[in-house]
Amino acid sequence: MHTRRSFLTKSMLGVGSLAMARPFATSLAAQVQDGVEGVLPSLLGGQVRRFVFIRKSNGIRPKEVALPTFTQEQAKADAQKQAMQVDLRDHELPTWLQALDPYKDQLGILQGLSCKMSENGHWSYSSVMGAYKSGRNSLSGIKRATIDFELAKLFPSPFGHVELSLTGNYANWRTGIVPGYSAPAPHQRNYCYADPQTAYNELFKTIIDPGSVNSDNAMLEFMQKDEAFKAEVLKGYEELKLSNHIASIDQIQARNKKLEAMADKIKTHLPKIDPVHQGGGENATTPEKQKAMTDILVAALATGLTNAITYTIDELSTPIKGLKGNEADRISIHELGHDGGYSGIPADVIREKIRTDHIAQVKTIVDKLKAIPEGKGNMFDNTVIMYFPENGESHHSHGIEAPFIVMAGDNCALNMLGRYTRLPRHGTEGHKTIGNWYTTLLNAHGNPIEHYGDFDIEMERLKLDQKGAIKQLLS
Repeated sequence: MHTRRSFLTKSMLGVGSLAMARPFATSLAAQVQDGVEGVLPSLLGGQVRRFVFIRKSNGIRPKEVALPTFTQEQAKADAQKQAMQVDLRDHELPTWLQALDPYKDQLGILQGLSCKMSENGHWSYSSVMGAYKSGRNSLSGIKRATIDFELAKLFPSPFGHVELSLTGNYANWRTGIVPGYSAPAPHQRNYCYADPQTAYNELFKTIIDPGSVNSDNAMLEFMQKDEAFKAEVLKGYEELKLSNHIASIDQIQARNKKLEAMADKIKTHLPKIDPVHQGGGENATTPEKQKAMTDILVAALATGLTNAITYTIDELSTPIKGLKGNEADRISIHELGHDGGYSGIPADVIREKIRTDHIAQVKTIVDKLKAIPEGKGNMFDNTVIMYFPENGESHHSHGIEAPFIVMAGDNCALNMLGRYTRLPRHGTEGHKTIGNWYTTLLNAHGNPIEHYGDFDIEMERLKLDQKGAIKQLLS
């Protein structure tokens, strides 16, 4: 008789020393041992830094980020994609960003980055977080650990990295634990929590169901399905490419023991999940799901379960239900990208409403973190939140521009806050890519890497320098 535990134990033993050699396995093993706080935080006054990546689909067109009160000269320079920088205090924010108006001093708008070295068009899959071409969701194309995992390594935690998603198949939501978009290492794909109830159950089980901590759970079920898929479909080298998400049941249990020791802190920040989310939350509206995921995201940071979260707030197949003004519609984001409206409301108006709802969640994250004391200030002081289009500047993007909306606390070593920064257009001297931006984040927070990510082929052909951090954004 093959129990789930025996199946998983055998499948883990089957990959043997290879599994234990993998970077993610090593990373997790290190994180569940004593001294998980690591060396780097001690060099930063004992405080960790936190990173939240919020991926959205359908692009953000540059004009949608431009400040409506630009002077004539500034508007011209922005339209021509010339280098410029303006103080946000002197301007109004675009309508969809106005929820962040109280926090202008901690807001940075970064325009002009390109992402042509990643996948463009409808989806970027893992590539936009790793700055490489990956092919259509292929594992063989995953060249390196994505930036969120690299940042997570600098500030270890029990979960290391947490991935959340609100995605679906146009009609229904994905639920449970499913393959994610981030990557812990080459040729490996992360897992993610696809609905609020699953995320709540898995992240906070030490409080809500202590008896299940060292027994079968949704993660083991996901691993069983994943291992069965590998054994049935993949052979030889292809089998070695798939992620061995967590190296062994023993390591899951070791992590859970650490979580048990954190039970009091977890209980303090335990979120409340509305019953509408039970069973995957098929009847929950999109705003309800967003609110619940925001509460879980904040709690995961506040409890110290993780210091790095990637949240796919929507993708082209995410069902949009219950949007204000379109409550009766089940909106297709893909259809919006082709200018399809709903209930007489134009696509551009609906797209702005979707972005507005996203930014409302960003503000909620900031508000909640600011309300939690930490050191001589609050948790937001040590947090960077990034909201960006995972596929670039439009529905059918070419990667010419990839705007980033950045909210960051005072301790985050970024010299860009309170400003709208436009970098020179693609293919010209001084232009910067997402690889430069990710290098900036790593350099600012303790990793001296010379350059993260692949180079842009066209920039190389033009012999334009594209290596290293964006020095003007470093404190």
